[in-house]
Amino acid sequence: MDGTQTSPPARDAERADPAADCGCCSASRPANPPAPPPDESPPWIIGTRATPIGKVTRVSTTLTRTDRIGTWKARWAIGRMNYQVPPGLYAVGDPTPDSPVLVSANYKLSFDHLRTQLGSLDAWILVLDTRGINVWCAAGKGTFGTDEIVTRLKTTRLDEVVSHRRLVVPQLGAPGIAGHEVARRSGFRVVYGPVRAADVPEFLNAGQKTTPEMRRVRFPLRDRLVLIPVELVMGAKYALPFALGFILLAGLGPGLYSVERVVGVGLPSAAMFLAVCVAAVVLTPTLLPWLPSRAFAAKGFWVGLAIVIILGALARFKAEAFGDGWSVAGWVLIVLAVTSFAAMNYTGVSTYTSPSGVRREMRVAVPLQVVGGVAGAGLWLAGRFL
Repeated sequence: MDGTQTSPPARDAERADPAADCGCCSASRPANPPAPPPDESPPWIIGTRATPIGKVTRVSTTLTRTDRIGTWKARWAIGRMNYQVPPGLYAVGDPTPDSPVLVSANYKLSFDHLRTQLGSLDAWILVLDTRGINVWCAAGKGTFGTDEIVTRLKTTRLDEVVSHRRLVVPQLGAPGIAGHEVARRSGFRVVYGPVRAADVPEFLNAGQKTTPEMRRVRFPLRDRLVLIPVELVMGAKYALPFALGFILLAGLGPGLYSVERVVGVGLPSAAMFLAVCVAAVVLTPTLLPWLPSRAFAAKGFWVGLAIVIILGALARFKAEAFGDGWSVAGWVLIVLAVTSFAAMNYTGVSTYTSPSGVRREMRVAVPLQVVGGVAGAGLWLAGRFL
């Protein structure tokens, strides 16, 4: 199993306000801004292309060392929400008025995935303002949407650059685009391209026709594993304070506050809690296709159950870290709550989910996770006194 799905679900249904730039008067529509001076340009800008509306920024189709470092940083949530390119019109190669127009998001990873597949092609790239969010997620939030496309067509004056009226929109952007509305409001017809940027050259060479394989959404192991770093970093913001809580609360018990209990119970408990969090974040996407149930909360439950069994075996060697029966019961509930909750973080990036299913799952699972986690923490703390 590789996580294959034949059609993409919509993303998170939460809608964002569309861009307010109306561009209704042609005299006030600004041309696409020219590239910055060479000494200020990022390495992916390699010049300009002359057009009837002025110079359009020309971009490279290869990644530089700076691009790769930026990708790595984004994967580890370092400046991720600011990893953007300015929205507007870009040129690849030496495009003409007849060259295809490919629509992308201004999240630089999305932009990079597209431009690096166009090495032998001449094309235009119309970058929408998605607030630095990728195509699929932005389509669900409304920023990669009908209003933004229409607005961007006007602000870039694309109708004066190309002689045709076709826009190639990535298939994963379909949930946010009403093609008939784009045509009615702008005169441009939307053509839905392949799922993956790697198939764009073949798609264009075939007369903008897709094959069933190009339409298939896959979620293989490699795609799942690249999600782990950002989840580890984002999860650490919550896991570390809880781990500190284990350290501090472990000193409570009969008599005075005990530093010995902090060291003997608190530190191992904190380490074990962090290990559970890491295991949940790593094991869920790794084992995703094989974990029972479609609900991610349930998938996380099975991961947690496996961890509980492993911890039970380790308890023989470090029994003091687990405490008495009260503490052991508390750990079982804590582990199951943490792994179930951590698994749900992947609902927003998986091809397995839909907005309605995610909302329904959250209504049921989150209260249970909260009750389980609070009850587990209470039992663990009670074990310090009983």
